[in-house]
Amino acid sequence: MKMIQTILFFFALISYTSNAIDSDDFCVADLSFPDTPSGYPCKSENNVTADDFVFSGLNIAANTSTNSFKVAFTPVKVDKIPGLNGLGISVARIDLGFNGSVPMHTHPGVGEFIIVIQGQMTAGFITPTKVFMKTLNPGDVWVFPTGLLHFILNTGPGNAVAYSAYTSSNFATHLTDFLLFGNSLPTPTVQKTTHLDPPQIIKLKANFGGSG
Repeated sequence: MKMIQTILFFFALISYTSNAIDSDDFCVADLSFPDTPSGYPCKSENNVTADDFVFSGLNIAANTSTNSFKVAFTPVKVDKIPGLNGLGISVARIDLGFNGSVPMHTHPGVGEFIIVIQGQMTAGFITPTKVFMKTLNPGDVWVFPTGLLHFILNTGPGNAVAYSAYTSSNFATHLTDFLLFGNSLPTPTVQKTTHLDPPQIIKLKANFGGSG
């Protein structure tokens, strides 16, 4: 009986794989429906155009003066290129003003690499036992392993620019500062879990839009 179940399983697997390869060349996202863990539903191929596979604008510098970190982030996910649906890839442009930084953050379940285009950056990530950090110049590529806490600093004399790529067509970004201080978590709770002084916590909550 187990042998029959195993054979049927492999036939089903082969059939699924063949259908996945042969039935569709692509699955362009139908953005009129909500996203799901497996991606957006496919748009009818009759409604697909070349515009579903292109985005223009990553060559344009973004304004880095709108926040205290002096960083501007231009993501190109499946909502910008519906043809990314199901491919497990996306890109972004990172602009850093003088002394700017991409603060500590994670992309749950997603790996990332950056290509430095302009200026000088210091990139790093943290494991439970070690910090990996490197100064990068134009043409250098740096990899952030999947899901690890990481950061980028502008350590050069002027603005810095990098392109980044992700192993997801619709990645999420969790900024540590906003997770800790941009909510209603009571100050005594934050104090007990971080050992920060209450006045500093209250100051950070005000800075990141939190309360409590």
